[in-house]
Amino acid sequence: MTFVTLKILEGIEKGKEFSRLTLPITIGRESDSDVQLNDDRISRAHVKLQDHSGRVILTDLGSTNGTRVNGHPVQMRVMQPGDVLLVGRCSLLFTQPVSDEPLTSLNQPSKTVEVPPDFDENMDVEYGEPTIGVEPGELNPNGRPPIPENLTALQRVQLCDMLTHLQYRLGMVIKGSVEDLHATSRMIRCDWDTWDMLTSLQFELSQDIRTICNPDE
Repeated sequence: MTFVTLKILEGIEKGKEFSRLTLPITIGRESDSDVQLNDDRISRAHVKLQDHSGRVILTDLGSTNGTRVNGHPVQMRVMQPGDVLLVGRCSLLFTQPVSDEPLTSLNQPSKTVEVPPDFDENMDVEYGEPTIGVEPGELNPNGRPPIPENLTALQRVQLCDMLTHLQYRLGMVIKGSVEDLHATSRMIRCDWDTWDMLTSLQFELSQDIRTICNPDE
């Protein structure tokens, strides 16, 4: 059985803890929500957490103001211990007990999660806005998500097709920034860190495609 714990970091209920919740659960403003939050910027049924093969899947339920994890807007996500979930003006720390042990004996990796001091719980939060009072951190602080396991042959081909398309489009951006230095309309100016991120991402996609297409290597 999969349990989760949610600790309210910001919002009217801050300091409150919902311990060892059994999935699936809903978070929202309605009284029948498993985690009810008193915030008019939270939809009646805002977000759902459910178990899938031992992983916790978050799904936004078509909320008005959207859902963010670690500062980034998401519709679906595989949750990781230490993720900070933002709905409305409320931020919740997500933790997950390992097995059936009491919370006091969890063997979770240590991780510091900070809410910036300039977070304003009274500010407006709109889905997709570039800033919401909380500076986005790393979306996946525990590292990039793993490649799905036990894929069928067809699923491998479909995933490779999708990643190859993304790699191609990214490659066109990189190529366009260096192909013709005299065609200023085609130039892309960026700092070195951004350039390094683009080229590193292209290489990571290449590695993933190779791993998916050649699982026995």
